Amino acid sequence: MRTRALFAPALLVLLAFAPSPAAAADAGLDPAAAGRFARLALDCVHKEYPNKIAHVMNADADAKPPRELTPAFYGCFDWHSSVHGHWLLARLARLHPSAPFAAEARAALAKSLTGANVAGEVAYLSAPGRVGFERPYGLAWLLQLAAELREWDDPEAKAWSKALAPLEAKSAEMLFAWVPKLAYPIREGEHPQTAFAFGLVLDWARGAGEMEKAEVLARRVGELYEKDRRCPISYEPSGQDFLSPCIAEADLMRRVLPPEKFAKWLTGFLPELPVNGSATWLAPGIVTDRTDGKLVHLDGLNLSRAWMLQGIAAGLPKGDPRIRSLRATAGAHAKASLPSVTSEHYEGSHWLGTFAVYLETGRGLPPAIPR
Repeated sequence: MRTRALFAPALLVLLAFAPSPAAAADAGLDPAAAGRFARLALDCVHKEYPNKIAHVMNADADAKPPRELTPAFYGCFDWHSSVHGHWLLARLARLHPSAPFAAEARAALAKSLTGANVAGEVAYLSAPGRVGFERPYGLAWLLQLAAELREWDDPEAKAWSKALAPLEAKSAEMLFAWVPKLAYPIREGEHPQTAFAFGLVLDWARGAGEMEKAEVLARRVGELYEKDRRCPISYEPSGQDFLSPCIAEADLMRRVLPPEKFAKWLTGFLPELPVNGSATWLAPGIVTDRTDGKLVHLDGLNLSRAWMLQGIAAGLPKGDPRIRSLRATAGAHAKASLPSVTSEHYEGSHWLGTFAVYLETGRGLPPAIPR
């Protein structure tokens, strides 16, 4: 009952912390950088091989190439990277409609997001044995793609949004059937982590006007995370993390708590956060081999920490003395890995562009938050 009392009223402030298209457009990603990141996605969204599929087979007939199994999202090495590669193209074409890459990005979206392709995706997710497919990471990114298309005031984008709607509904159905059953949060630094995925899903639910789902998830977040104290940040990172369990949880909690309550919760959760503007309390991850698909995860960790630290700062009351350190630490993490988001090694190039764009365009931040 205590959790319900705390988190249900907090829904009144959720809309105030919804991501702002205007804020994103002012985020300062210049067209040249946008073009470099767009090229990474353009080079992979329809590149079928190499491909890593997590595929439950029910019969011999299920032995098919990726383009037949998931006809919209078969590129970029795996399903979730293909999904968020399409998100990257939609976001950058929306924010830079006159850029040289915009027409090619639109053509790629038009090729993938057809009614027939989406119907194939829904059929794949609906087959026996696939209830946990891409849950929660890939499904959360699918909802973010749907959110990006919904916010894009463009006739073609509206058509793509309509085409994607059945898969959007199926993804939400799968996630929200699972959320009430989840007895414990999933605290790890890779795809199954719940804190990061729940943040994406909350942003989607608010933007889509799915307030009942937002309330269900916010309440569940409270039940799973509210009592957490003294997160062992010194144990991070693990050797192949691309998400921080501690930082992602704090970035999630700022989405469901008003600033004053969030500030108090954060004091108990990360008591080592400095108040002097220092960034030395949390060092960026070190990547020793960018040709190794797991070790390069740490570039993603640095980028995701950077945007999450910005989000945590955005959730605190104005004047909180920890804000300077949070932003300084975000800057150090961004500086450590943004230069490495290149096409040199496919192990990173098929997905890191999304993390760079999410960071550099301020996606997920409340309105008017300086970066």
